Amino acid sequence: MSAIDKPEKIPRLYRAGQVRAMDRFAIDQLGIPGIELMNRAGAAAFAALCQRWPEARNVSVVCGSGNNGGDAYVLAHLGIEAGMDVRVYPLASPEKLQGDALAAYEKYKAAGGPLPDFVPADFNGAQVLVDGLLGTGLDREVEGLYAETIRGMNRFDGGVLALDIPSGLHADTGRALNDAVKADLTVTFIGLKQGLFTGNGPEHCGEVVFDDLQTPPSVQASQPPSAWLLPTWHSGLPRRARGAHKGNFGHALIVGGAPGFCGAARMAAESAARVGAGLISLATHPDHAALMNVNRPELMCHGVATADELRPLLARASVIAVGPGLGLGQAGWGRVLFEAVLDSGLPLVVDADALNLLALAPLRREDWVLTPHPGEAARLLKTTSSAIQADRFAAISALREKFGGTVVLKGSGTLVLGGGKSEPSVCTQGNPGMASGGMGDVLTGVITGLLAQGLDYTEAAEIGVRLHGAAGDKAAEDGERGLLAGDLMPWLRRLVNL
Repeated sequence: MSAIDKPEKIPRLYRAGQVRAMDRFAIDQLGIPGIELMNRAGAAAFAALCQRWPEARNVSVVCGSGNNGGDAYVLAHLGIEAGMDVRVYPLASPEKLQGDALAAYEKYKAAGGPLPDFVPADFNGAQVLVDGLLGTGLDREVEGLYAETIRGMNRFDGGVLALDIPSGLHADTGRALNDAVKADLTVTFIGLKQGLFTGNGPEHCGEVVFDDLQTPPSVQASQPPSAWLLPTWHSGLPRRARGAHKGNFGHALIVGGAPGFCGAARMAAESAARVGAGLISLATHPDHAALMNVNRPELMCHGVATADELRPLLARASVIAVGPGLGLGQAGWGRVLFEAVLDSGLPLVVDADALNLLALAPLRREDWVLTPHPGEAARLLKTTSSAIQADRFAAISALREKFGGTVVLKGSGTLVLGGGKSEPSVCTQGNPGMASGGMGDVLTGVITGLLAQGLDYTEAAEIGVRLHGAAGDKAAEDGERGLLAGDLMPWLRRLVNL
C-alpha cells in the first residue's frame, strides 16, 4: 500500500526513536519475536521488488551490520528461493552480526548464498540493487568506505530499492548526511519516518511504500505522532448554495507590486480569484496600477502611494495578502503600506518582502499565515538557509514560537504548523518544475482566497499547499522544465471544483 494513496486516513509520521520504541513494544508487549518482524520486513521488501521490477533475475544486495542488514539477508534468501541470481556484498564481517541479523545471515548462508569478498565499483551487471547498508539510527556524516560504497551505488544504472530508509538520509530531518543513496523505491516498516517526506527525503526515497509488518494498530498508537502526512488533493470543499452571492465569499485585498515587481501582486490576485474569493482588490504602486487588470478586468486595481490612500481599501476588505512584489526600497513605500496593513487588525497572509520587513521588526500575533521559503525563514530566525534545511521541523517550530499564527515553510515537502497544533503537517505534492519565479505568489493568493471564503488559518494553509502542489503537478504533465506560475491558473479552478 502506498503511504499516500488513502485520503480518508491521514498517515501519522514519527521520529526514528519512536519507531524503535514501537518495534520494542511489538516484541516486549505483544510477544512478536524480533526474528519474525525481520522476516516480515524482508518478505515485504521482496514482494515490493517483484512488483516494481517483475523481470528482474539478477539482484545485488549491500548489507550493513545492524538489523537493516538483517532485513537485507532475508530478502536475499527469498531471492535465492525464487531462482534469482543474488549477490550479497557485506560491508561488515557477517560473523560480527548479532541476534536476529545473525540468524538471518546464517539462513542465507545455509541456502548457498554467495558472499563475494569485494565491493563493486558501480554494481553494474545486476538489474536491481538493494540498499540494506545503514538504517534509521544514523546521526553523523557518512565517511570512508561507507561513503565510497554509497557513491558506487549511486552510479548504478538499474533500479534501486532501499530498505526502511535510503542509507545516509537522516530519518528525523530528511537531511542527506554527506553521501546518501538515491533510491527509486523505499519500503519502510512499522512507522512512517518524518524525514522521508521533506528536505532531501523526496529526492533520495523515490516512491515510498509502507508496511506495518502485520502489527496491530496498538503498535502505532503506542507513540504520539511527531507530524502528519497530508493526503493528496481531493477537494471536499462544500458546494455553494444556489442563492449565494459574491458577498458570501469574502473580499480579498492584495497589497504589493512595487515598480518592476508588479507581476507578483497580479498573480497573487488572480490565484485568489481562481480558488473562489468573491471580490478581489489590488493595491499597488501608482506607476502601473492602470495596467494591472488589462487582461483580467475582474480585478479591482488601485494605485496607492500612501497609507491614507490605502485605508479605504482596508475598510472594505475581509482578508489581506501583503508582500508579493512589495519591495524594500521606493523611499519606504512598501514599509509604509506594510505598517498600515498591520494596524488594520484584519486576517493576514504575509509573504515575500513583507516577511523581510517582519524580520527587521519581529512581531507575534495569531491572526496571520506566514509563508516563508528557506531564505526568508533564515532571515526571520537570524540564521542561514542551510541551517533551516538541516532541520526543517525544528525551523518551523521556532518560527511558530517566535511569530505565532500559522506558518508555511515552503520547499520540497512543504510544512504547515499552526492552529494550536504541536505537530506540523507535511505536503508531498509539487515538483521541481515549480522552482520558478512567481510560484510563491500564487500560493499566497490561494491561501488568501480560501481564508476569504471562511476557512480558518491552518485549514486554509493546509488545503492551500495541497491545492497549489496538485495544480503544479497537473501543469507539469507537459514537462517540468519551463513550467510557469501562470500555468497553474486553469488547474486551480478545475481542482478546487472537484
